[in-house]
Amino acid sequence: MVNTLPQSTPKQAKAGIKEPNQETLLTPRFYTTDFEAAASLNVFAQETELKAMLAEMRADYNRHHFVRDETFEQSWEHIDEESRRVFIDYLERSCISEFSGFLLFKELSRRLKERNPLLSEIFHLMARDEARHAGFLNKAMGDFKLSLDLASVTKTRTYTFFPIEWVIYTVYLSEKIGYWRYIIIYHHLQKHPEKQFYPIFRFFESWCQDENRHGDIFKALLRCLPTSRSASTQLKLWNNWKAKLWSRFFLLSVFATHTLTVHERASFYYLLGLEPTEFDRQVVRKTNETAGRAFPVMLNTEHPKFFPLLQRCSDYNLKLVEVDRSSQPKVVKLLRKLPLAIAIIWNLLLVYLIKPIDTEALRFTVR
Repeated sequence: MVNTLPQSTPKQAKAGIKEPNQETLLTPRFYTTDFEAAASLNVFAQETELKAMLAEMRADYNRHHFVRDETFEQSWEHIDEESRRVFIDYLERSCISEFSGFLLFKELSRRLKERNPLLSEIFHLMARDEARHAGFLNKAMGDFKLSLDLASVTKTRTYTFFPIEWVIYTVYLSEKIGYWRYIIIYHHLQKHPEKQFYPIFRFFESWCQDENRHGDIFKALLRCLPTSRSASTQLKLWNNWKAKLWSRFFLLSVFATHTLTVHERASFYYLLGLEPTEFDRQVVRKTNETAGRAFPVMLNTEHPKFFPLLQRCSDYNLKLVEVDRSSQPKVVKLLRKLPLAIAIIWNLLLVYLIKPIDTEALRFTVR
């Protein structure tokens, strides 16, 4: 059983416009990068694969999919206040996340247009998909008489700088973990239609295909370096100790964020009839297996301490949130939060130190 925390009622700036939730370490972020390094990505070794993906993106298999049908044309007043609050929070986070991808891909497309037209068009089409997703989610919020002013969010949100290598790692993982989240929820609701309280969940099967395609593009980009080195040099630099350490770091970062977020917002998963811990572990395992086809190592999720340590981090995080929402003086809050934050970092370090699985050694192993 997961303990959930009471959450504040959504703030509104003006009628119908929802004030975005306060930014925290777990909220979706906006990113910028080194566009010069991005333009220098050497796609030669992956050009055939990227061109095939570009053709698939141009085909736009989902162009007629994200269309609101008659199932949306009804009143949603029967959804109780708590369920409504939890669902709106989910829609907002998802919308911000998709919009963040749109902004990054759009800017990459614009900056790479002259120097790397192949990648520029690919990023342009990925931005199209992300904008479509964000718009669909924002319209869903409109059914509950709220929406996000995305133009305003663009100006007020904090932008985090990531080197292009970090962007490639994190976007690959976010797209793949998004795929598994969508498809697992979709299959669960197909088996339990009584829990499908809103029609957007019917769209998740095709939605996750966009996520999967985007992830495959970034899998190809993982083999492209911001230099003009040869393909043989790329391979050597890809499968080295540094790449293995970074792979472990980003896998752990994404999985820890997912675990903490799922348990912090456990009410949403209960609303769907999902047990949060089981859902989280299934998503992490599936994403880890998928990443093993792209990264030189993957995490050992079957190690007996792996999930218990992540769960401990989640428990400490729930206590942090509880302290944050208390009415105590800031100094007292800080003193109470410090040991909790240290405990989270310590437990994450213990997870990181669990011996990973060398996927390169398993590539040609028949299992």
